[in-house]
Amino acid sequence: MTNFNFQVTTGILPKFEPSIAVNLLIPGIMVATATDHTDGESPKVGLYRSLNGGSTWTTTLLPLPPGIFTGAECPSVAYKFPNTFIVSAHVFPGHQFGSTFVYISNDNGATFSNPILVAPGYGTYINNDETFLIADNGQSSPYLGNVYVVRANQFNVANGGNITAFLDRSRDGGLTWDTPVLLSKITDKVRRPAVTVDLMGIVYAGWITVNAPNDSYYIRRSLDGGTTFGAPILVSAVDPVPLVLPVPGYGFRVLTYPSISCDRSIGPSTGAVYAVWQDNRQGYADIFLAKSTNEGLTWSAPFSITGAPPGSQNFFPFIDVDPLTGVVNVVYYSNQVNGFDLDVFVARSINGGQTFTNTRITNVSFNPNAGQVGPSPVPSIGDYITITSVPPGGYIATWMSTAPGSQTIFAGYSDVIIP
Repeated sequence: MTNFNFQVTTGILPKFEPSIAVNLLIPGIMVATATDHTDGESPKVGLYRSLNGGSTWTTTLLPLPPGIFTGAECPSVAYKFPNTFIVSAHVFPGHQFGSTFVYISNDNGATFSNPILVAPGYGTYINNDETFLIADNGQSSPYLGNVYVVRANQFNVANGGNITAFLDRSRDGGLTWDTPVLLSKITDKVRRPAVTVDLMGIVYAGWITVNAPNDSYYIRRSLDGGTTFGAPILVSAVDPVPLVLPVPGYGFRVLTYPSISCDRSIGPSTGAVYAVWQDNRQGYADIFLAKSTNEGLTWSAPFSITGAPPGSQNFFPFIDVDPLTGVVNVVYYSNQVNGFDLDVFVARSINGGQTFTNTRITNVSFNPNAGQVGPSPVPSIGDYITITSVPPGGYIATWMSTAPGSQTIFAGYSDVIIP
């Protein structure tokens, strides 16, 4: 067995919610982000850069905007041709005035711009949280270079309020932003939305409602580069996993987010769209996938992709499809090794999602409560992990591990396929 695990961050203060992007033209150049408590105050956006395929990393903290802002969290990073990386984040003073900002690097992550406002928050009336972004790198897209940010718009926060999904579009690489698009109904409560772009520039934005008992996964499509979106299309009903998984000693929250990706290769599954999420329909948390072969109009019946033992807990899935080969990669946490400690697995499909092989890519299982300062069990390990393709045919995943004794970001991959 050959697993390659790279420790991205050091120190005893928590880092979690990692995101990673790779320069598709020079795959050794990687930029990762995380919610980072290094300075001992409110969290900031940690920015980690590797020029050697993940073997070593440099660390900086991105600056907060001037004025009232005291912290940042939920960062996401995306790559845009040829040498641009863009980071989005929720920047805030508590739950007041929470706003979405982006940072832009046009020199492969060496330097970043000052923060650029995308969507302002207003007191406790509007808090723009849970950001995610992608750039249009579609190889036959007339909208090549567009940047799309999705966010959870929490409104009337002081009174419990509601949460809607919004999309923001930039046509100049993130410098300016068009009028936002409301994706979901104002009567639906949603979690962190997702977005992807296919080979020809079709935009797919997805979200999961949390309006029990009718929770559902929806997408909307844009055929004109994000100018207009069609009506919501049902991907699947969803049975969200419990907020705290039913394992003695667990206390961390597990929010159910969508993840979506397109096949931008020229292989046999070109144009396929894949949606993944964690689901409790079998009585335990497992990773389900649905596929569309007609540009998101209809979706296959969802099915489990993990092959994990019944009763194990498998959660925080994130999907990315290799733009050259069409290989489908899904990363997730699992406690299947011993029923308590966590590991990271990757489910891979080389036949368009028909079958998956699952590989454990963590070298060491870790206790989610390790390194906790204060009462145990720990209330949070972050709300997501990520994976991205490393052409041709590779991938790199990022996750939070407590193996060093604190919440630390790792990156890694494996060359082992479990039959």
